[in-house]
Amino acid sequence: QVQLVESGGGLVQAGGSLRLSCAASGSIFSINTMGWYRQAPGKQRELVASIGTGGSTNYADSVKGRFTISRDGAKKTMDLQMNSLKPEDTAVYYCKLITLGRVYWGQGTQVTVSP
Repeated sequence: QVQLVESGGGLVQAGGSLRLSCAASGSIFSINTMGWYRQAPGKQRELVASIGTGGSTNYADSVKGRFTISRDGAKKTMDLQMNSLKPEDTAVYYCKLITLGRVYWGQGTQVTVSP
């Protein structure tokens, strides 16, 4: 059974930085895609950034130039470095893994950016 555990969320002032981490455990096929999604109150969950096994990345326009996604295949971890945070980045951030046609989600970690 695959499990994803996020960490690193918290409260930060606008302009600050946070680093989120996602640790995967269980049997994971070597070819997969991982990503970060977020959901703000009253809004739909949206893609923040994703990264493939080969390192190809994709970012939402709203975070380009501010957020950086990375992964370590050997350690089965994925990070999201968030800089220049804005109040509109406030949301619950979720880790997602897609492998062999199956989708797994973490439990989420709260990020709150104060003005």
